[in-house]
Amino acid sequence: MSKICKIYDVLIIGAGAAGLFLAANLRGKSVAILEKNATPGKKILASGGGRCNVTNRRIDASNYLGDADFATNILKNLCFKDVLKFFGELKFNEQKQNQFFCESGAKDVLGVLLKRARQSGAHIFCGVCVKSARKILTDENGQILDVSPAQNCDKNLTDFETKFDQNEQNLNEIFEVIAENGDKFYAKNLVVASGGLSYKSLGASDIGYEIARSFGIKVIPPAPALVGFTVQKEEFWFKNLSGVCFPAEISVVCASKNSANREPKMPRKFADDILFTHKGISGPAVLNASLFWQKGLIAINFCPNFSIETAQKSKKQLSTVLSLPRR
Repeated sequence: MSKICKIYDVLIIGAGAAGLFLAANLRGKSVAILEKNATPGKKILASGGGRCNVTNRRIDASNYLGDADFATNILKNLCFKDVLKFFGELKFNEQKQNQFFCESGAKDVLGVLLKRARQSGAHIFCGVCVKSARKILTDENGQILDVSPAQNCDKNLTDFETKFDQNEQNLNEIFEVIAENGDKFYAKNLVVASGGLSYKSLGASDIGYEIARSFGIKVIPPAPALVGFTVQKEEFWFKNLSGVCFPAEISVVCASKNSANREPKMPRKFADDILFTHKGISGPAVLNASLFWQKGLIAINFCPNFSIETAQKSKKQLSTVLSLPRR
């Protein structure tokens, strides 16, 4: 048996926005954050074009996939006003009446998060690439018991404890996190805030999914989201419209997974700007719609406010009546 020198109250994997914000609000507890990159918050610095769109006035569970009740419960405990209050020393510019960007840039947003996390006593360990996590048992002296309950994730801790004398008292269940270099960290509570798979160049990895699977948690295979609509090579005439931006409405229709005849659901509609690129269409409307697209139909209404009746009564040329850029 080996003895543990330090057991944290909370161990957080990932020094991004979620991990740092949590650490800043865990006052009075011993907290450690494990960050894969050499410095914390790389994705924060890249967000919002370097201005960090830190929060949104219109936050609703309907904008998230998964368990709606779970999302609702989270969102009701933290509104956008709470976030702005947390960053009270910074100034934010609200765009399109819902998106809050930091006027002085993402670097200052990260600075506040780091300052508050350290004020709460959190220790940040950078350059730590997590390999795995498991539950272990220790005795009252912090000695690790030799048998690991994580050898079979289908067995719970109670099954493991039966291997020990029933009279043995003060067994503690803790988490052991192992880094790729062999370093080990221990904590009473573990928070995985490693993010998703996007932006591998910023340090993203699948460690969060791997840890979830190791604890027997079902993982839904991730799909691309917040991505543009890309056309095929023969349709690259889109590049002639590159840079054109205007409001439109996108409808995403997906077949119901629960329907035997695969009848389409009611479409979800997204009204916002679209931006033509040399290989397709991007912009807020397309990026938001991409989250809900599941290889079904996408319809784009380029003139959502156009009325054919009004056009028929007008003596103007159609190109003038249409609310579209000249190109």
